[in-house]
Amino acid sequence: MPHPEPHPPHATAPRAESSSAPGGFDLVLLGSGLGVYTLARAFHEEYGVVATVLTKVGIEPMRRSVTCDVRELGASASNEDLIDAALGLAAERGGVRPQLLLANADSLVQLMSDHREQLAEHYVMPMLEADTLERLSDKAEFARLCTEHGVATPRTEVIDLGAPREPDWQPPRTSIPFPVVMKAARTADMAGVHFAGKKKVWFLGDLEELAELVRSIAEAGYTGRLVVQELIPGDDTAEGSITAYTDAAGRVTLLCSARVLLGEHTPDALGRPAAMITTPFDDALEQARGLLEETGYRGFANFDVKRDPRDGTWRFFEVNPRIGRNNFYVSTAGANVSRFVVADAIEHRRIEPVTQVDEILYSLVPMPLLMRYVRDPALKRWVRTVARRGVRNPWTYPADGRWARRYARIVALNHVRKFLRHYPRPTDSGF
Repeated sequence: MPHPEPHPPHATAPRAESSSAPGGFDLVLLGSGLGVYTLARAFHEEYGVVATVLTKVGIEPMRRSVTCDVRELGASASNEDLIDAALGLAAERGGVRPQLLLANADSLVQLMSDHREQLAEHYVMPMLEADTLERLSDKAEFARLCTEHGVATPRTEVIDLGAPREPDWQPPRTSIPFPVVMKAARTADMAGVHFAGKKKVWFLGDLEELAELVRSIAEAGYTGRLVVQELIPGDDTAEGSITAYTDAAGRVTLLCSARVLLGEHTPDALGRPAAMITTPFDDALEQARGLLEETGYRGFANFDVKRDPRDGTWRFFEVNPRIGRNNFYVSTAGANVSRFVVADAIEHRRIEPVTQVDEILYSLVPMPLLMRYVRDPALKRWVRTVARRGVRNPWTYPADGRWARRYARIVALNHVRKFLRHYPRPTDSGF
């Protein structure tokens, strides 16, 4: 993959004109974790809004943060309890101001979609329609839509575990050459399924390994579809992230991309970017725009892509129907993500699309650990150049004070421990 020459940051990314009076709307977030914390931070930085976070179990940084009012329902709470809490909160507030409701997990976006009619009486929910969500959140269907719209994607086959199985049932074979990658077609469908060896993504070396895993998944009660895909060569540094927002008129008003430098490698977090550098993927951005506009998308979207070294094309793996866990890379590069949804859903204003952002290094890990896994000399030079302008860590919100900085250091040290255990040295495949 070519490496852009290091260069000074762009002029500050174009700002969507923002409402100057805080408190013109209330923000309610479902869920917890880094992606929700940084979403709350974006709204607090831009509008001074404190998010009400409804979650089963929160995390300590959010409990301590000035950005959040966390209301925990308890580990035993059901999804229905979350919906009841959201409806109860709306009744408590009495509809005095617009109530903006967002989530940043596939299962919670699906939950909002399933209860759209109830929630829409009280909340503004800028999200895609149920049929579009159904099509795009399914990785098997996403691959088909990519092919239909001329968007490059890995070769894909589907294993359907929803059909009745005979006692002598055997997992189907695949015609894709090994090694292959396998994942659940719909992440939300796998959320409540538990079995030994469960991961977000599996790297499989032969047919026997594939068959054994598929049997384990079926026996655990998973009845959805699995996608088997060709392995695109390249380590973590060949991967990329694209974040987008599509407004009510079907216009993509935000497109931002970043090259992944290092992804997490624990079984439950495999593939989550731990370090990224913002850079434009011009050809891939236009493909993402076309796919969103042609499918009638609405709201935030996050694409996982990878550059294929065999022909230089970006391959699209999936689109998450939400802003994504690592959304802070967009905000800290000069395009605060809250502006786009507020202009669209609260202020009902047309804004100029943003595609140019500052060049920044986003990282959750210490620089020495990051540089251990960046092997290409030109890429190393680029990363060091950008790092000299400052490394952006999502946990270190100045308004949250010294505690946030201490927490960021603890997270970084924990990453060292996890990488040394699960991915002690870089590999050509990233697995």
